[in-house]
Amino acid sequence: MAYTGRCACGAVTAEIAADAPIAVRQCWCRQCQQLAGGSHSTNAMFLTTDVTITGTLAAHAYTAASGNTLTQSFCPACGTPVMAQVSARPQFRTMRVGFIAPPHDLTPQMVIWTDDAPAWAVFPEGLERHAQQPPPPPSKS
Repeated sequence: MAYTGRCACGAVTAEIAADAPIAVRQCWCRQCQQLAGGSHSTNAMFLTTDVTITGTLAAHAYTAASGNTLTQSFCPACGTPVMAQVSARPQFRTMRVGFIAPPHDLTPQMVIWTDDAPAWAVFPEGLERHAQQPPPPPSKS
C-alpha cells in the first residue's frame, strides 16, 4: 500500500512509496504534547527515500530530551504538522498520522516517552511501552 498526505489547506502534499511503515508510535514526550495541543502525537516512520514532499515546509529545530536535534516540519500556510526528522536517524522520516490521507492501516504498535505523560494519560492495552526513547527500529528494505 502506498500512502499520500495533505495538509489542511492543500499547499503541502506527500507521496510515500512504501508498502508499510517501519513503525507506528504514540509519543508522549513533552514536545509532542505541545505539538498535539496536550495529548500524544501519533507518528508513522518511513524510509527517507520513500517520502516525496511537494510544497513549501516551514521548520523548527531544537535539542530534544533524547539529546538529538529534532526538526519539526509543518505547512506555513495552515500550520498542519507534517513530519519530523531526527539527527540520529536521517534514514527515516517520521510522518504525522493526521497528515496522511485516510483510509490507511496506520495503527500504533508502541507508546514512547511514557514518563513524560500526564497522570490522566491512558495507554492502549497490549502495546509495547517505553519510558523514554526506544531503541532505533531496523530499516526495512
